Amino acid sequence: MTKNRKEAADQENLRIGRQIRDLRKAKNITLIEMAESIQRSVGYVSQVERGVSSLPIPVLQAISDVLGVQISWFFHSDREVPLDELNHIVRKDNRRSLNFSDSGIREELLSPQLSGQLKMILTTFAPGVTNSESRKMKGEEGGLVQSGALSLWIEDNRFILNAGDSFTLYGDENYRVGNASETEEAVVVWTIIGGY
Repeated sequence: MTKNRKEAADQENLRIGRQIRDLRKAKNITLIEMAESIQRSVGYVSQVERGVSSLPIPVLQAISDVLGVQISWFFHSDREVPLDELNHIVRKDNRRSLNFSDSGIREELLSPQLSGQLKMILTTFAPGVTNSESRKMKGEEGGLVQSGALSLWIEDNRFILNAGDSFTLYGDENYRVGNASETEEAVVVWTIIGGY
């Protein structure tokens, strides 16, 4: 392998490792949990995240399964983004997305990275889809219903929000969300400060 090719491979390993680490932390999965799930050592997972160890496709597929993303999530190339935009701007055609096809929920990352405190996510709920699990965040989050109608349960209260309505949630509240319509998608822009 030539020096230039090795440098390119090292950069790619570093880029993918950083994405794995950011997404793992954002989903509150520990190194130990990840290692157990993919049947590898904690040291190996740590090396992958630091870009030190190579990552065969079957291992990347196993990691993708644990993180709940398609393997294509990791194939978005940072080289497509102009250097001066890299940490600040996300173009519509370059968004990374999480497609939870079995749940009817699709999320697109509007922020340049998941590792910072502030995250922006575009969530699309298929008609009739409800997130049945109640969630509690560590930080604060808010949302703006871009289109459709959103059902929002905060503790025991249910609210219906329509396009243009917005909301704020605090870390000590249990909540869940879903599409209030059986016929059209609901699209929500989320702003999250803290964990995701």
